Amino acid sequence: MGRAFEFRKERKFKRWAKMAVQFTRIGKEIVMAVKDGGASPDTNSRLRTAIQNAKAVNMPKDRVDAAIKRASNKDENGYEEYVYEGYAQHGVAVLIETATDNTNRTVANVRSYFNKTGGTLGKTGSLDFIFNRKSIFRFLPGEKDLEELEFELIDSGLEELYLEADEEGNDIAVVQTAFEDFGKMQKALEDQGLEMKSAKLERISLSTTTVTEEQAADVFKLIDKLEEDDDVQAVYHNMAE
Repeated sequence: MGRAFEFRKERKFKRWAKMAVQFTRIGKEIVMAVKDGGASPDTNSRLRTAIQNAKAVNMPKDRVDAAIKRASNKDENGYEEYVYEGYAQHGVAVLIETATDNTNRTVANVRSYFNKTGGTLGKTGSLDFIFNRKSIFRFLPGEKDLEELEFELIDSGLEELYLEADEEGNDIAVVQTAFEDFGKMQKALEDQGLEMKSAKLERISLSTTTVTEEQAADVFKLIDKLEEDDDVQAVYHNMAE
């Protein structure tokens, strides 16, 4: 079997590990959504979005149902959401979104990751001038006329509509709108009957920091540690691509 087999096996394990992390994060989002607005996706748009995102990463239905059932139990603790901000090496800004049932553990872990990789954890709000929160929707364009769709979505707060490639090289349409227009745009896209891939609130960097390949490797040591933490939901940085 040799090296080719080992390479394929390693890639498969990495893919499984990535899926497990995605399932954990979406499971938390489902729990928070149910605690926030109830167990019916028909009346809870946040839950409807979380289920939609679960389908996009092929999360098994039984795991989705189990998360909803668990969250519906009044004795089940929910999660608190916290944002941490700081700088990695070489002046790269890093923002971390977390969902935790133990804030002391989470902040201690996040601080240790920064310390161990030569970074500095900052105060909340210190990166407001670098990151802007946006509503980002991704869907399969199919035969849809994107120019016509763009016109139809303007009244729902559309800021940008563009195409990007997924991991398999397929075209994915991306809609960007303001943070506060998430619900309005979600309904507009649902009314269009589009096959959604994901619907998220993401942090978009307003300025970037240019680094060398070697410096980027230093920064990714921090990002990798953060993304491996079970309490971390998302990590954003402003390294120039």
